[in-house]
Amino acid sequence: MSRLIPLLVPCLIGLAGFSSAQTAEPPALPLQQAAPPQEAITAPPAAPLPPAGAAIPGAPAAADMPAAAPQASPAPQAPAEGITAPPATVEATPAAPATVAPAAPVPQPPAPLQPAAPAPAEPAPAAPMAPANVAATPVLPGPTPETLPSVHDLSPMGMYAQAHWVVKGVMLLLVAACFLTWTVWLFKTVELIVAKSRARHSRRVLHDAESLAAATAALSRRRDPAAFMARAVQEELVRSDALLMAAGPEGMKERGGSLVDRIETQALARIRRGTGLLATVGSVAPFVGLFGTVWGIMNSFISIAETKTTNLAVVAPGIAEALFATAIGLVAAIPAVVIYNHFSRSIAAYRLALGDAGAATLRLLSRDIDQRRAREG
Repeated sequence: MSRLIPLLVPCLIGLAGFSSAQTAEPPALPLQQAAPPQEAITAPPAAPLPPAGAAIPGAPAAADMPAAAPQASPAPQAPAEGITAPPATVEATPAAPATVAPAAPVPQPPAPLQPAAPAPAEPAPAAPMAPANVAATPVLPGPTPETLPSVHDLSPMGMYAQAHWVVKGVMLLLVAACFLTWTVWLFKTVELIVAKSRARHSRRVLHDAESLAAATAALSRRRDPAAFMARAVQEELVRSDALLMAAGPEGMKERGGSLVDRIETQALARIRRGTGLLATVGSVAPFVGLFGTVWGIMNSFISIAETKTTNLAVVAPGIAEALFATAIGLVAAIPAVVIYNHFSRSIAAYRLALGDAGAATLRLLSRDIDQRRAREG
């Protein structure tokens, strides 16, 4: 037995070294799930592992104890999102072959694993982009918006075009009245000027005549009312010549005065023709315009109720159209009243001239009767 012990010691040492070499490789660590990648973060490079043959300070010699198992470090979890850290590989350094005789195996606890330095993280590969569509579908141009007309054209024609049909009728009526007013003014002005000129001329002739027969002869070619008076009285005197001595001159003077009055009345009625239209326009046009104004304002309030807004931009156009109708009524009424008053004064002057001509005619009649009675008496 004493001879066998020296032989068994090396064998046991060799077996212990062989078993320690087999158990030196630690079990594989479970790979941790890679964290989601994170941009712009790069892990520092891992620290190099010591070489397999380097001696660890404070550790027993390889000859006295089995070779120490290499230390493996698990891969830490990635520090942030966007970086996928590859799993750390555990490198096992093979133990040096033992030259000493094998000894009895001594169980050794596994060395604690130290965390290895984080390996450099690589950015995750970008997802492949979808290939561009070669034949792109042409984009059809949308409908071009039409140019909108002016919604609120506040010119006279614009307000007329946008007004209600009732207000349009009122405006047309007032425009026609205004046109008639100025037409009457033009024609009556010319007529009055001519009539007054003829009446003044006939009046001078009657004042200068010595007898009714001489005045009638001087006014034979004229066709004014004063000339008609002289001719009518002269004709009546000729018809009543046989009755003057029997009935007296009073009847003849009465008949002569009646003729002068009728001719004067007819002349005044003729010269006043058309002035009644001026009076009607002057008195009615403001009320017609007011009717258009009321109708337009009523439509404005209806539009406010329909749109449920009190915005001035909604109310203003209707009120402007309504007031425009009143303005047209005033434009027609004011000149009509002024022209009517002017014609009234002119007709009064013309009537005065006719009255003077009629008085001159009656004086000539009375003179002729007295001369005839003087000759016969």
